[in-house]
Amino acid sequence: MKLDDFDFDLPERLIATRPAKPRSSARLLVAEGDAITDARVFDLHKWLRPGDRLVLNDTKVIPARLTGQRHRTSEQGETVAQIDVTLLEPRADGSWAALLKPLKKVREGESLRFSDDLRAELVSKEDGQALLRFNLDGDDFDAALNAAGAMPLPPYIAAKRPADAQDHEDYQTVWARNSGAVAAPTASLHFDKDVLDGLARMGVEFTHVTLHVGAGTFLPVKVEDVTTHKMHGEWGEVTPQAAAEIAQTRAAGGRVIPVGTTALRLIETAARGGDIAPFKDVTDIFIYPGFTFNVADALMTNFHLPKSTLMMLVSALMGQNRIRAIYDHAIAQDYRFFSYGDASLLFPPR
Repeated sequence: MKLDDFDFDLPERLIATRPAKPRSSARLLVAEGDAITDARVFDLHKWLRPGDRLVLNDTKVIPARLTGQRHRTSEQGETVAQIDVTLLEPRADGSWAALLKPLKKVREGESLRFSDDLRAELVSKEDGQALLRFNLDGDDFDAALNAAGAMPLPPYIAAKRPADAQDHEDYQTVWARNSGAVAAPTASLHFDKDVLDGLARMGVEFTHVTLHVGAGTFLPVKVEDVTTHKMHGEWGEVTPQAAAEIAQTRAAGGRVIPVGTTALRLIETAARGGDIAPFKDVTDIFIYPGFTFNVADALMTNFHLPKSTLMMLVSALMGQNRIRAIYDHAIAQDYRFFSYGDASLLFPPR
C-alpha cells in the first residue's frame, strides 16, 4: 500500500482560510450507497433518525501560540530578543512541552516573557522540543494564556494569515469543555445550538468523549509503504457512561456516528477487543484500508489533505475507489477543503 495511492490534485483556491457563517451553513456532501447528494449542515436531520447517536469530541483548543521575549543577562548586560512558542502538551509535573523558535539560541534557565502576567523558564531541550515551566498554574494560567495566546491555526492557514481574535471563536466547538488540544476537531465546528436542538427534538442522542488533538496531526507521512508509518500519540478518554451509552445504542439497533476522525479514532481504540469499553490513556491507532471497524456506522468529517493519515482513514471506511469518486465530486463542485472547509457525511457500503 503506497503513499501515492492517497494522493490527488487539489486547487489552491479550494483551501478555506475562514469558516462559513453561520457555522451550519457550510456545505455537506452526503455519500450513501452509490449516491452523492449536495446539501448543507443544517440539513443533517434528513439523513439521521431517532435512536442514532452522534459521538462528539469535547476537547477544548488552547491558544497555544505565544510570541514573547527572551531575556539573557551577561557581563555585557541584558539582551532581549523575540521568541515564538507553540505549546504541545502539559506534563505531569506541571511543565509544558513546546516548540520554540529559535530553539538553538535559547539557553536552559533563560526567562521568557509573554505578557505582564505570563512568564516561563526554559527547563530543558530534547529532541527538538523545549520543556517550559510557567509562573502560573490552574485558572490563573488559563486566564493569562487566553489573554496572551493566539489560536494554533493549521500550517496551511497560518502560512496565509496570522490568527486573530475571530479565530478564538471560530476555531472552537460550541461544546468544548476539556482544555488540552492544540488543534480543533474540525468537523464539529459546523454545529450550532439550533442544529443540536433540532436533532435532539427528533430523537438523536449525543455522547461526549475527549481526545486532545496534538500538533502531530499535521505531520506528513514520510514513508512510501504506509503500513510502516508510526502515528503520534494523543491522550483520550471514553468514560464508563460514554461506553455504556454507545453500547446501548448498538444493542437497540441505532447507528453510532462519530463527528470527526478524532472521535472515530478514540471509540475504535476503546473497541479494539470487539465491544466498546471505557478507555483512558494515550492512543496511537492508525486506521488505513483493511481496518475492521467495530463501532462506527458512519462518519461526519471535513475534506482532508492528500497523502495524509486522515485520507487513509476515510479510504478504510468507504473504500479507496469510492472515496476517490467522492473527492472528485467535491473538487468539481467547489467544496471548500481542510479545517475551515465544508463537511461530508459518509455512510460506508454494507
